Amino acid sequence: MRFARVLYVLGLFAIVMSLTCTAQQRRVAVTFDDLPGTNAATMNADEVLALNTKLVSTLKAENIPIIGFVNEVQLYFPGQVDERIHALDLWSEAGFDLGNHTYSHVSLNHVSLEDWEINVLRGETVTRMLVEQHHRKLMYFRYPYLDMGEDLATRRKAETFLAEHGYRIAPVTLDAWDWYFAQVYADARSRKDTAEEQRVVQSWLAHSAAMFDYYEKKAHTLFGHEPAEVLLAHDTWLEAEHFSDLAALLRKRGYQFVSLDQALEDQAYASPDSYVSDVGLTSIDHWAIERGMPDPPDAKPQIDKWVQDRYNAIAAVKKLP
Repeated sequence: MRFARVLYVLGLFAIVMSLTCTAQQRRVAVTFDDLPGTNAATMNADEVLALNTKLVSTLKAENIPIIGFVNEVQLYFPGQVDERIHALDLWSEAGFDLGNHTYSHVSLNHVSLEDWEINVLRGETVTRMLVEQHHRKLMYFRYPYLDMGEDLATRRKAETFLAEHGYRIAPVTLDAWDWYFAQVYADARSRKDTAEEQRVVQSWLAHSAAMFDYYEKKAHTLFGHEPAEVLLAHDTWLEAEHFSDLAALLRKRGYQFVSLDQALEDQAYASPDSYVSDVGLTSIDHWAIERGMPDPPDAKPQIDKWVQDRYNAIAAVKKLP
């Protein structure tokens, strides 16, 4: 009986250690889109600087690798160019990497390949200068809307173009639509409605946890393990003031923060991917479709209805997508 009890305890210990090791093996690279601000077009230079100062400070406090993807159109406002470039340079000064997100956040699905290529090259002028001033390389590109072309021939030509210009494509595997919550948060913040701000934050964190769980399980089904993840976030006041909460959530789920370079060393990113559609999706979604394992339309966790209602009301006024 005593020996059996010892074996039982050892068995429980082995299970706990196995779960702990699995959790510790989780890795995630954190990426931000739409620098120097998702809503920078509606902000003045002081507001853009304040946003990026706060966000960069928040990210530095977490002591993790970060890469931010730039839309340079948001820099060229009369009388504000220097200040906006300074706001962008805060990222490089903090030791973070920068990447190209096209000049004007243009979708490859909605313009010609030639126009898109021009937009890509136009989007690297200031970014390349800042990166090289800090002795780094401009090497990553992120598709706006995750749109990669409406047909496979266009997608492959775009990939060849990017490779010829020294770019590696930055994928996404974790996407909780923070930009959607950020619009509702920004509206509450503008009205100084702190109660609604906190309500948005809690809804966003709960939705993020549900989406992470969804993608973790989906990746495990595809590969038998969880590959290194790539998180999509955006340059917003929601992230500037609450990314630390999201980082805590990720740590609680057992994630270690790694660079995008390190994440893409995972062999999962060499998986076949011929996805094309007018709906931008994560790489995990691509791989599932490639393997004939698409999800039904309602499989993903849904955003709280009250958030949807608030977003739609704001979108109707501000003409948001």
